[in-house]
Amino acid sequence: MPLRLAIVGRPNVGKSTLFNRLAGKKLAIVDDRPGVTRDRRYGEGRLGDLDLALIDTAGFEDVADESLEARMRRQTELAIDEADVALFVVDAREGVTPLDEVFAEILRKRDKPVILAANKAEGRAGEAGALEAFSLGLGEPIAISAEHGEGMVELFDALVAAAPSEDDQEDDGDNPVKIAIVGRPNAGKSTLVNALLGEDRLLTGPEAGITRDAIPVDWTWGERRVRLVDTAGLRRKAKVQEKLEKLSTQDTIRAITFAEVVLLVMDATHPFEIQDLQIADLVEREGRGLVFVLAKWDLVENPGATLKEFIEEANRVLPQLRGTPVIALSAETGRHLDRLMPAVFKVHDDWSTKVKTRDLNDWLALAVQRHPPPAVNGRRVKPKYMAQTKARPPTFVLFASRAAQLPDSYRRYLVNSLRESFDLPGVPIRVTVKSNSNPYAEGDRPSTTDPAAKASGRPKTKAKPAAGKGRATRTPTTHKLRNTSRKPSKAGPKGRR
Repeated sequence: MPLRLAIVGRPNVGKSTLFNRLAGKKLAIVDDRPGVTRDRRYGEGRLGDLDLALIDTAGFEDVADESLEARMRRQTELAIDEADVALFVVDAREGVTPLDEVFAEILRKRDKPVILAANKAEGRAGEAGALEAFSLGLGEPIAISAEHGEGMVELFDALVAAAPSEDDQEDDGDNPVKIAIVGRPNAGKSTLVNALLGEDRLLTGPEAGITRDAIPVDWTWGERRVRLVDTAGLRRKAKVQEKLEKLSTQDTIRAITFAEVVLLVMDATHPFEIQDLQIADLVEREGRGLVFVLAKWDLVENPGATLKEFIEEANRVLPQLRGTPVIALSAETGRHLDRLMPAVFKVHDDWSTKVKTRDLNDWLALAVQRHPPPAVNGRRVKPKYMAQTKARPPTFVLFASRAAQLPDSYRRYLVNSLRESFDLPGVPIRVTVKSNSNPYAEGDRPSTTDPAAKASGRPKTKAKPAAGKGRATRTPTTHKLRNTSRKPSKAGPKGRR
């Protein structure tokens, strides 16, 4: 089903030009005069491999009477309600206007994913306006040029990220939750899938390496659709020699990349070997939700102490995944199997979380007040503003002065505080620190020159200080030095008075 995309914004920001660009042909009339588009125009488009149902709208006007502009505004609001995603376009060359701020406030009140695009950003003239668009509080703006086709790759990535971000029940009923089951060979992955399905769907046995391909299995848990992907066991790279096993390893890594939640299945009698740690780190770097599964739990002699020891070890060796749920079960006997899927969907919901900008900045003020950033070279880094740019995984951008010098330890403090304050245990969290580029920063300040000196290519000379405020020194290159050597007086020392 194509993604319904409404292109909205104030007049003359390039909405119809972008509509034609995405549609691949000139469907909408384009002119330099504002207000050319009045009705909603529909069209089919495609960006990459993403099918789009496009809606071109009239320029937004802040009026609420019975005028033509007010009726055009109501058409735009209907398009937003009808669409899956709203693409809010601003003019990067003009910067953020008061009408943009009014429209951004209206979009924030609607329960719709919003992508902010700064159009006409080609060249240096649009850089300042694109950065200024951060102040609208709608996430990171995407610098594009609808006329020249620049920024389409970034726009595609944003659309792909926004398309599944509607994590309500209706959306979950349409799109299955993708779950990849990974681990070392013979850890019990296929047995776990058969236990969840209640049938011998996959071949199992005591031999290691039975599964070679990534096998997807569609399933329904409760009222939610699920796609389970059983994968081949991952061994250490140095031990993978055969071509067939290399292909199986690549297929497993591909399954992790396209999954939403990953179940890392480990043998409870030998958990957290080096390969398990490497798989968990790969899942975190790919930004996927993770659940630790301790299989063959019926073989453990002291379950309570073993589970407590495992959780402590997990928090110690994988601090970036602190709080990841741990499910100890036995697929053979069915013990604790009912605990797995609730934990999976809890991770999926946390992974899809969107935090309101206002709540995020209230938290930031408290976090900085509780633990201010350390001073670097005698000057303190000052966090100013924070916004979530996307979910899946939760990704945030922090604007701060002297952002490049913010220590990694303080970044980790912010991530851990985010987990605790917004209840996001074990979910990969991305925090990017940025600062507005200042052309007059130290080392980049242009020198002030005298017009006459500039014309002649000579630098301006400094004025001599006034009398009583310091002596002007004479340089030996411009003044001839006097001969300070003296001949002895004929009268001798006593002849001098």
